[in-house]
Amino acid sequence: MAILYIIGTPIGNLGDISYRTVEILKSSDLVACEDTRHTQKLLNHLGIRVRTFSCRSHNEESAAAKIISLLDEGKTVSYASDAGTPGLSDPGSVLVRMAAKAGHDIIPIPGPSAFAALLSVSGISGKTVIFEGFLSPKPGRRKKRLKELLDTNFSFVLYESPYRIVKLFEDLSDLDNERFVCVGREMTKVHEEYLRGKIGEILAILQKKAEKNEIRGEFSVIISGNY
Repeated sequence: MAILYIIGTPIGNLGDISYRTVEILKSSDLVACEDTRHTQKLLNHLGIRVRTFSCRSHNEESAAAKIISLLDEGKTVSYASDAGTPGLSDPGSVLVRMAAKAGHDIIPIPGPSAFAALLSVSGISGKTVIFEGFLSPKPGRRKKRLKELLDTNFSFVLYESPYRIVKLFEDLSDLDNERFVCVGREMTKVHEEYLRGKIGEILAILQKKAEKNEIRGEFSVIISGNY
């Protein structure tokens, strides 16, 4: 059977790619990816010439069927989402399930993950950490889920856009103003920034930044458990 490699790619700094990842990409007959334009920039940076194929969330099942047909022919296929590790708030899980059902080997090539990177610099300990990723953009549903997560008393990780990060902290502040949090912005990139403190303290910082139109980039947030 052919092999499907699940590739972790840089979340910002291209220097974070591993030697093994480069070798696997070079040896692949096809690189399936969330956005061919995004992945092509990475391949060009690495000097790798290989055919790419789109496999994103809204077409993952039909695209996976085509990828599996190539695996059936003995082709080696790698899959990469736009940044980080597939399956963590990124497509990839449908492809993995279908490939496994078809009897193909699926091998992970570990790489960057905003979840793991933020946890490592947060200073938050505890055996259980819930990965939630992006919450619903609907206010009522988002706040209800935040309360459920806080009520578990475990630490949890969220991803948020610059357009909703202040609202996220306003909701958190309404529910529990005292929990310790660590916020990562533009992780591994030129304007990388980390904020640590109680929810109320971080909300005040973000509100000041919003007033100065300084809220930019993608955010990762870990909220500590109430142990």
